[in-house]
Amino acid sequence: MIMILTTLYSKAQLKGKLIEISAQFSFTEGPTADEQGNIYFTDQPNNSIWKYDTNGLLSLFMQPAGRSNGMFMDKEGFIVSCADEKNELWRIDPVSKAVDVLVTGYQNKLLNGPNDVWVSDRGTMYFTDPFYDRDYWQRDSSELPQALYMLQQGKLIQIDAALDKPNGIIGSPDGKHLFVADIGADKTFVYDVNGDGTLSNKRLFCEKGSDGMTVDDRGNVYLTGKGVFIYNKDGQQIHHIDVPAEWTANVCFGGKQHAYLFITASEKIFKIYPDW
Repeated sequence: MIMILTTLYSKAQLKGKLIEISAQFSFTEGPTADEQGNIYFTDQPNNSIWKYDTNGLLSLFMQPAGRSNGMFMDKEGFIVSCADEKNELWRIDPVSKAVDVLVTGYQNKLLNGPNDVWVSDRGTMYFTDPFYDRDYWQRDSSELPQALYMLQQGKLIQIDAALDKPNGIIGSPDGKHLFVADIGADKTFVYDVNGDGTLSNKRLFCEKGSDGMTVDDRGNVYLTGKGVFIYNKDGQQIHHIDVPAEWTANVCFGGKQHAYLFITASEKIFKIYPDW
C-alpha cells in the first residue's frame, strides 16, 4: 500500500503548525529516522512497520514485524526494534528486511517485552523492559523485574532494576547522558554514560514520566502522554504541544534536514515544524 501525502505550506505557515499525516492506524509507536530523514514507525496492533519518506510518500514497510514497538536507527543504518511478540530485540536491514535477532532473554528467562531502545554512536544498545500483558502472549506473569538493560558486544547486562515501569529512553546529542522515563513512578531520570558505555550517577531529571521520548540538538527533552511536554536541559518545562488524540505515544525528529518533529499518537501520525 502506497500513498502520497503532501500539503504545501509556506515556511511561515508551517512554523508551529501541527500537520496530520494519516489517521488510518490502530496504535502508532516507535518513530525513528534514517540519515536522509525518512521516518519508520510501527502500528503494533496490526503487527506492521510503516515508512514515511521525505517526499511525503507513506508506504507499508514490513508486515509481520514481530509486534515491533519502539525502534531506533543505528549509525550503520539498521533499524533496531523492540519486537515484543516473542520478547526479543531485533536488528532489521532496511533494504533486504532481513532480521537479526539480538536478544531472546536474560539468564534463561523471558524478558517482559522490550519497549523502547536507544543506540549510542559506538553501537551500545540500551533498552527498557516493562511488563505490559499482551493478548497475543501465552503467559500472564513476569519472570524478571521491570528493568533497564544494556547490550554491548553481544553481552546483555541488567543495569537498573530499581524502576517501577521503565518506558521511554533517549541519549543526549553528545552521547554523554541517558534519559530514562519511569512511567509507573511518573518520573524521568538521567544517567551519566561512561567511556566504556556503563552508566553511573543516576538522578532525577524531572517529575514527569513518559511513554516514548526524544531530544533535540539543543538538549531539550521531549516527553509524551497527553500531548508532548518539552523540557530544557535543566529539567524545566518550556513548552507543551496539544495533540488531538487519546494518547501520544512517541516522538522523533526527521524529514529533510531533520527539521520536523514527528509524533505518533493513537491511530494517527503528525509532524510539526518547531517554533519554540
